[in-house]
Amino acid sequence: MEFDKELDKELQFKTSKNVPVVATFEQMNLKDDLLRGIYGYGFEAPSAIQSRAIMQIISGRDTIAQAQSGTGKTATFSVGMLEVIDEKKLDTQALVLSPTRELAVQIQDVIKALGDYMNIQCHACVGGKAVGDDLKKLSKGQHIVSGTPGRVLDMIKRRNLNTRNIKVLVLDEADELLSKGFHEQIYDVYRYLPPGTQVVVVSATLPKDVLSMTNKFMTDPVKILVKRDEITLEGIKQFFVQVEKEDWKFDTLCDLYDSLTITQAVIFCNTKKKVDWLSESLRKANFTVVAMHGDMKQDERDKIMNEFRLGNSRVLISTDVWARGIDVQQVSLVINYDLPSDRENYIHRIGRSGRFGRKGVAINFVTKDDTQMLHDIEQYYSTQIEEMPVSLNDIL
Repeated sequence: MEFDKELDKELQFKTSKNVPVVATFEQMNLKDDLLRGIYGYGFEAPSAIQSRAIMQIISGRDTIAQAQSGTGKTATFSVGMLEVIDEKKLDTQALVLSPTRELAVQIQDVIKALGDYMNIQCHACVGGKAVGDDLKKLSKGQHIVSGTPGRVLDMIKRRNLNTRNIKVLVLDEADELLSKGFHEQIYDVYRYLPPGTQVVVVSATLPKDVLSMTNKFMTDPVKILVKRDEITLEGIKQFFVQVEKEDWKFDTLCDLYDSLTITQAVIFCNTKKKVDWLSESLRKANFTVVAMHGDMKQDERDKIMNEFRLGNSRVLISTDVWARGIDVQQVSLVINYDLPSDRENYIHRIGRSGRFGRKGVAINFVTKDDTQMLHDIEQYYSTQIEEMPVSLNDIL
């Protein structure tokens, strides 16, 4: 009986009725220069979320969009914003908030690329960088600001970021933004925005409690949601390796190492300490790796990201700071050295591989204590995680 109630709750969040599907970018009647930017970026036809959500955003409706990792959500809201912005007015007209600095910068990159033929100014306003840079850029005027909540709020309070002409607020990875750490800051930012600002909420996972929170600042939103069991990433093969105990994980990883560098791989650990320990241990064993977590200085994180993007480093070890939304085309292997402590993060992590329908492989190291967690993940995503075959090369 309880289960049925749960199911009913889930069903309240189906895609809204009468959401039209627009099959091509031409049919969206976008500005010519924006259309050129879209094709220049390499998009040919809109993905499922793009064909449904872009027009809703352009129409000015509050929108909740949930779709799996790697399906073009960033471009969905970027195209929507670029279409409604008045290029002639150099005021901040759209604001995007994200949980990590890397994601905020990546969104800026996507907006600039899609707006390449338009006269668009877009600034990434993130912590960890000198405030002076923000002040200079904001004083020149920016059509779109993409940032992290703390720094954006700071700029608004200092009156360096003028919110008077903002038409659209986008919350990317909204489940993270509306969870414990950020939601106060989000509400604070929201209070400074003009009444009637359009709100767009985007994520791969939107738990019920987050969806109910959106009532506080959204008006009759159109909901475009994929069911959770459709979220399991097609094209990603998932495996587990049984390691009796924690101590055995390291040797197992060393055995796999040569196979990892055929492509690019990301290895996830649950703590910063573990990331530091693992990267140091691998280097001592003469393996080349780079590592990244939230305690590092921003310029150091940028440098590592850049090296990895360029393919100069093949193996990145990270905490969940990297699990959301960061797109590196060549990643086709993800290893969960630790299973994520939060089931929702599983999809964000393994979504690093197989972006936009490419093939990918995810390998989970499972100790005796993790067996239950693995079953939980399988059930939660209605998926099957097989034992890994002897030779990794066969599956890569």
